[in-house]
Amino acid sequence: MTAASIPMVDPAGEYRSLKGEIDEAVGRVLASGRFILGPEGEGLERELAAYVGAPHAVGVNSGTDALHLALVAANIGPGDEVIVPAFTFFATAEAVSYTGATPVFADVDERTFNLDPASLEKSLSKRTKAVIAVHLFGQCAALDQIQNLCEKNRVILVEDCAQCLGADYAGRRAGSWGDFGCFSFYPTKNLGAAGDAGMVMTKDKKHEEALRMLRHHGSRQTYRHERVGWNSRLDELQAAILRVKFRHLARFNDARRRAAALYREKLAGCAVALPFEDGRGTHVYHQFTIRSPRRDAIREALAREGIASSIFYPLPLHRQPAYGAANRGRALPASEAAAQAVLSLPIHPLLDEAAVARVAAAVRAAA
Repeated sequence: MTAASIPMVDPAGEYRSLKGEIDEAVGRVLASGRFILGPEGEGLERELAAYVGAPHAVGVNSGTDALHLALVAANIGPGDEVIVPAFTFFATAEAVSYTGATPVFADVDERTFNLDPASLEKSLSKRTKAVIAVHLFGQCAALDQIQNLCEKNRVILVEDCAQCLGADYAGRRAGSWGDFGCFSFYPTKNLGAAGDAGMVMTKDKKHEEALRMLRHHGSRQTYRHERVGWNSRLDELQAAILRVKFRHLARFNDARRRAAALYREKLAGCAVALPFEDGRGTHVYHQFTIRSPRRDAIREALAREGIASSIFYPLPLHRQPAYGAANRGRALPASEAAAQAVLSLPIHPLLDEAAVARVAAAVRAAA
């Protein structure tokens, strides 16, 4: 008998494990007839703001829009520069480009893959208006150093928390440090919707008011539009599903950390570099990412065994065709080295010890 495949994530399995609660929540929304800007979205905003430790939360329709609208609310636009780590998903830079501002790429720490404060400091200029600190793979960036640099240079700090809901740094949760904390609830995230959804946390009441207008066509009074905005509302069905899953986030994140600990145990002494934890906070393992010069051979070996794996990310942002011409000759060695060596293994709350052992054995054999 052929062994069952091991996927990277299991959103269908998560649904099955919570089916009764989710079906009840969805049925409640459908029966209400209220699908946009209703009590489910308002409830999710309150619950997540309290959890993160932010004064205000505004639901939007994706993590990308969370970043984009945060920058617009901060009055970022043409002529401005926003510093972005080069090793992250394209949306982080794309959101900057939407505003007409210029993304300036800084290097990452070679161990954590998060924004390197030294490279950030070198990238600052008179045109810098904001910094986006991405908390990649579930671990926070060096927020104390990054926040100090932002305050010293009077620039906005935006946290890209798409992969780290529940992570903390020096006792404070991700999303509570910056002027804005931007979250994605894409289905594969630690808290995943059944489609696209996102949220912005902010400390400033004026920023909250701007975000609520921006997500709703620039309007806070029906048919009166104070500015040009977008259609970026978090719908009630997604909010209801997220509220159910949020009740289980702590145990799901604990399950991810247990799976990561098992990987460490079973890959001890293996010729791959395991994820580095900086010891300043809780890593919630959105991804379990190893590094190896034999990355491609390991990935092929896993595929032959029916084991999924992913390369996040094979091409740094400053080498992407969309930005490459403007960054020709720019060297960001840690980002480039990471792109050549990283491989993410299956990890999700339902991953059991037998699956981890099978993945680890395949990695050992190939490494």
